[in-house]
Amino acid sequence: MIKEKVMAMRISELSKLTGASIRSLRYYEAKGLITTQREENGYRVYNQMVVERVKTIQFYLSLGFTTEQIESFLNCVMKNQESLCDDLLPLYTEKLQDIERQMEMLQLLQANLKDRIAFIEQQRLQGLPVGLPTI
Repeated sequence: MIKEKVMAMRISELSKLTGASIRSLRYYEAKGLITTQREENGYRVYNQMVVERVKTIQFYLSLGFTTEQIESFLNCVMKNQESLCDDLLPLYTEKLQDIERQMEMLQLLQANLKDRIAFIEQQRLQGLPVGLPTI
């Protein structure tokens, strides 16, 4: 029986392959999102499967999920299709609702700033001093 040798890499190599900083990789390890082996000299050594895991973590971070949320479903996603992971749909729905609330708030802020800019421009055109609005 021939044993397949697993390609091992150090943290700097993993960082280059994934684009994740060494600090982020150490954080993922501390959170239990990735695992590592240690050489006799204490250096971290990762196998090739960790590359895909880190890229998956980065994908979910880009969707706005926290590492705590990712931790809750990462193992399922790595083993199955997203649609088979029962925890994901409620998280996606909640995240979308959060984003929609944030967008509403940003639209209100945008409207308020546009109104304020228009007011200041109007005051300047009339040669009037611009003061703070009364509340």
